Amino acid sequence: MSENESENMPGGAPVARRTLLGMLGAGAAGLIAAPYLQAGWEGLLAKASQVDPTGLAGLLPDPGGFRYYSVVRSVPRKSEADYELKIDGLVDRARTYTLADLHALPQTRVVHDVRCTDGWRVEKVPFEGVKLSDLLDDAGVAAGGKALSFDCFDGTYTESLTLEQARRSDVLVALRMQDAPITHEHGGPVRLYVAPMYFYKSAKWLSGISVTSRVIPGYWEERGYDVDGWLDGKH
Repeated sequence: MSENESENMPGGAPVARRTLLGMLGAGAAGLIAAPYLQAGWEGLLAKASQVDPTGLAGLLPDPGGFRYYSVVRSVPRKSEADYELKIDGLVDRARTYTLADLHALPQTRVVHDVRCTDGWRVEKVPFEGVKLSDLLDDAGVAAGGKALSFDCFDGTYTESLTLEQARRSDVLVALRMQDAPITHEHGGPVRLYVAPMYFYKSAKWLSGISVTSRVIPGYWEERGYDVDGWLDGKH
C-alpha cells in the first residue's frame, strides 16, 4: 500500500487514511486531483503546523519521501525462516515459494516514479524482484483464469489485477527497493510492485496470489478507489 492505507499515530491510535483524504477534499476524486496537489503541499504543511487543532499535521504526507501506512493496528514480521508466498486458484500447479526460492529466480530491475493518491511522489525509485509473469508461467494459468487476487500477511489488505495487467514486464513480486532488501515498514520482505499504477495497487506484505475468473476489487477499491489506478490514464 503504499503507502496505501491508514497511518498509526505515536501511541498506537490508528487514523484512517480516508479521514486524511476527506480533510483535503479528496476521497475517490484523489486519483484525479493527485497530480495537482504536489505543488502546494509544502504551503499546506506550513499552515497546518501553525494552527493544528486536530493534532493531525504530523500525519500529512511529506512530498520529499514515502509515508508508511497500515489498515491494521500491527503487522507480524516475516523473515527468511518463516516467509511463504502461495500461488493457487485457477492454476495447473499450485506453488509455495520461500524467500530463498524467490531470490534464486531471475531478477528484474524496474526504475519508475512512485506516486500516491494523497499527492506525494518519489521520483525514479528502483525496485528489483521476480516478474509476476514468470511466476504465473511456472504455475500455469488454467482455463477460465482472467484476473489475480492478492492477499497480505497483515490479514486484511487485498488487491487485484487483470491477467493482462499482471503479465506486464513492469509488474514485480519485489524483493529489493532502493538497492536494499525491502524493509518491514515498506512492506517487506516481499511486496507487489505495479509500476504504471498508483501505489495503493502495490500491495505490501504479500503472502498469496490467487488466479480468479473475474476481478475481485481490493481493499481500497471496495471503498471507492479506481479498480485499475493507472497513473496516466488507461494503458
